[in-house]
Amino acid sequence: MPTPIDVVEALLFASDIPLEAERIREVLDLADAAEARGLVEELRARYTEADRALAIMEVGGGYRMATRPEIAPWLVRLARSRTKARLSRPAVETLAIVAYRQPVSRPEVDAVRGVNSDAVLENLLERRLIRVAGRKDAPGRPFLYETTREFLVAFGLRDLGDLPKVEGELLVPELAGAPVDGQAQAEQDPGPGGAGVATSG
Repeated sequence: MPTPIDVVEALLFASDIPLEAERIREVLDLADAAEARGLVEELRARYTEADRALAIMEVGGGYRMATRPEIAPWLVRLARSRTKARLSRPAVETLAIVAYRQPVSRPEVDAVRGVNSDAVLENLLERRLIRVAGRKDAPGRPFLYETTREFLVAFGLRDLGDLPKVEGELLVPELAGAPVDGQAQAEQDPGPGGAGVATSG
């Protein structure tokens, strides 16, 4: 039979948002929120005494299970390797264009790549590597895209100033100099691949 502390631990593990003491009290049918806070504090003490990689933290008016700050370098490596391994070449190309030209609209990305980038941008949005930064003051008011904190973490960057310096306009090598077709066919993702973008001097 699990103890109340076991249940609190499971709740914190399963929740993707900070859990308030009142919410814990409600789930465990406790007398009051103070009792819920007491259970959390006891669990927090256990984690601290055991010197585990995880810790119970109070954030945003609630409690959550998180990794200790000292573990961050290894988590950055994991995120970076997983992101690089799973990004297709079109995704890397598009992400590089957004990173260097942000905020940038889809038509501008299409103009550099020479193909429609709708599907690739959607994929990057789902991965939370880019986000919508607003709308461009232009016909159709297209969305503007910019990179996210997750992008910085995935590639081990402190900020955008850590991006490698490039000169000239970003061009996809095999499309350099090719005319941009306004009705370009939808991007066909060939899967994970090699280089991202090149520069023209």
